[in-house]
Amino acid sequence: MSTKQRRIAILARDNPAMVFTSLNHHMDYNWLLQAYQLTRKDGATGVDGQTAEIYAVQLESNLLNLLDRIKSGQYRAPAVRRTYIDKGKGQKRPLGIPTFEDKIVQRAVVMLLEPIYEQDFYNCSFGFRKQRSAHHALESLRNHIMRDRAYWVLDVDIQKYFDTIDHGQLRKFLARRVVDGVVRKLIDKWLKAGILESGEVSYPVQGTPQGGVISPLLANIYLHYVLDDWFVQTVLPRMRGRCSLTRFADDSVMVFENHDDCRRFEEALAKRFERYGLNLHPEKTQCVDFRPNHRKENKRCGNSVTFDFLGFTHFWGVSRKGNTVIFRKTAKGRIARTLKAFNDYCRKHRHDSLIDQYAALNRKLRGHYAYFGITGNAKSLGTIQHKVKIIWRKWLSRCSQKSYITWEKFNLFLKRFPLAPPRIHHQYYRGYQPVNQ
Repeated sequence: MSTKQRRIAILARDNPAMVFTSLNHHMDYNWLLQAYQLTRKDGATGVDGQTAEIYAVQLESNLLNLLDRIKSGQYRAPAVRRTYIDKGKGQKRPLGIPTFEDKIVQRAVVMLLEPIYEQDFYNCSFGFRKQRSAHHALESLRNHIMRDRAYWVLDVDIQKYFDTIDHGQLRKFLARRVVDGVVRKLIDKWLKAGILESGEVSYPVQGTPQGGVISPLLANIYLHYVLDDWFVQTVLPRMRGRCSLTRFADDSVMVFENHDDCRRFEEALAKRFERYGLNLHPEKTQCVDFRPNHRKENKRCGNSVTFDFLGFTHFWGVSRKGNTVIFRKTAKGRIARTLKAFNDYCRKHRHDSLIDQYAALNRKLRGHYAYFGITGNAKSLGTIQHKVKIIWRKWLSRCSQKSYITWEKFNLFLKRFPLAPPRIHHQYYRGYQPVNQ
């Protein structure tokens, strides 16, 4: 954090009700240069096709010109390029790719706003925040369940959250802390920026495109006021038992000690979201009886005894010491999506050199282990590695009609090119008390 950002953070921390009327004076050439340095240089290009390499040829003049347009109000937010990525189960997630210069401006504004809102955000929020990750959220959730004995789990899914953020409500939330004209006008321009898809530009009246640098922060601000602040200030004092909220971006899980609290909160949450233009997904939002003593009974009744959060299925199991503890394994949907990605790569690159294929597959495997390598999930990691071996052999055998590879031959080949073995990167077993049944 720079000296300027530290000053903003101290002001925001010491004055929780303060409204910042002047922030843009911090934005000078050095500020934009830092924003440029923090902007990814290998990202997809926007509607203008300009790459980071092209922009860097005349970097100083480009940044000075950009600063002048920002300060004078002449900067125009270009349309974002719409693209889609696989979401699983045949669904696609829409992404909006800004131009490289627009990414710099968005990063510069994020650098102004983050020091303020980091003082306001609660500890239950983990998504898109510095020094916080999905694994911190998973650890916190496990801690709350096992420490507080809160076994009624409300798994919340917001239907098309990023596409349904109400612009009017978002502006009202921003006005509680920031009214700087330059900053607010830039945010308005991004909210109104068109979306280019199939050669046509559309102008949405709600939502913020996923893929933009500032979109995660705006989404966090919106849910901070709609959910987090309401939960802490209004809901908690009215609960009969202990309860907690764990949120990562738009993925939220609440755990309750009392079933009646869970039921009442679910009803109130639907009304709260409706008031701010959000909707709970009718199929994915569910209340789970996660009591370890009632697993067999719930299974016989056909009730869910597990829940998914951030790509992991949470379930009860028995530790080596005979204690009942929470285990996590890779969710089935994530396994299917991962194997599909490996299959697509091997199919498209089966004619590449073996050295290149070997390096790419190991790089992808290590990336998978880095996230899913969690205590108790070794079996799922081993399954991924074994399936990747099968996939690689299949596509190497289809390089030509004479290239069929037997398993005996392939196993000898793997001695020369061994795939990265599973590795546990995250250990969560320390500091938790086992559940006594």
